[in-house]
Amino acid sequence: MTLSLPPLVSANWLAPLLKAPGMVVLDASWYLPTSGRDPELEYRAGHIPHAIRFDLDAISDPATDLPHMLPSPERFAHAMEHLGIQASDRIICYDGSGVNLSAARAWWMFRVFGHHEVAVLDGGFPNWASVTRPVQRGVVHRTRSGYPASGVDRALVADRAAIERIAAGLDLAQLADCRPAARWLGEADEPRPGLRRGHVAGSRSTPFTELTDPDTGLMLKPDALRAWFADRGLDPARPIVAMCGSGTSACALALAVEVLRADEPDRVGPPVAIYDASWAEWGQGAVS
Repeated sequence: MTLSLPPLVSANWLAPLLKAPGMVVLDASWYLPTSGRDPELEYRAGHIPHAIRFDLDAISDPATDLPHMLPSPERFAHAMEHLGIQASDRIICYDGSGVNLSAARAWWMFRVFGHHEVAVLDGGFPNWASVTRPVQRGVVHRTRSGYPASGVDRALVADRAAIERIAAGLDLAQLADCRPAARWLGEADEPRPGLRRGHVAGSRSTPFTELTDPDTGLMLKPDALRAWFADRGLDPARPIVAMCGSGTSACALALAVEVLRADEPDRVGPPVAIYDASWAEWGQGAVS
């Protein structure tokens, strides 16, 4: 499959294409309740021109108590119709975190449901606004569209059974935990009440915030990413399953792997699978 979009695009790349036919920009900002930030209010106060709001919590499975789990293909398609997105559109996802907290989750969701013309805006909204690029206030609505429901790409999704096999040594996939190191070590409480401390046996601590430059919010360059993976004992060419607190920030690691593959088109390997329920589910049971 030949794609016109790389996994990561720059603000300079996007700026002249905002009004291009078939180009849709999504504000996919999401924050933990403990952050004190309201993504809806922030979107209304200022967003990239023509960007529409992509609410991770609203576009999720309503039949589970676990946070923002993947919806059914039908529910996802219905949500895309309501947002005015078509299957042929090129999608650019961003968030306001400066560390790809949730934009990569939206990117991953589109890929799960077979929409591959999707990318993440490097640096997100902070980088966009840092050089006085235009910002729009209020809410953007698009005309309702048609969007077909598709199957789920199971290569991109992992469940608890898959994690149990890895923990038991029955599956040689590499398990990356993208939560902050203190939570992986069991030195800090989880932000969601009722969850135990610790980590899955055999997992590697891979805090997602380390994938971006702390000064610019831009993703590390490919050479730095390769060194980062090597330092953590992960081989991007081999199967990786990524997890975090609720399956959101782990998608930043999946994005980083695709950035590496775009930099080395002759080097192939399986996509990163995301443990959708992540510690929100695993932390309820016995902790290794």
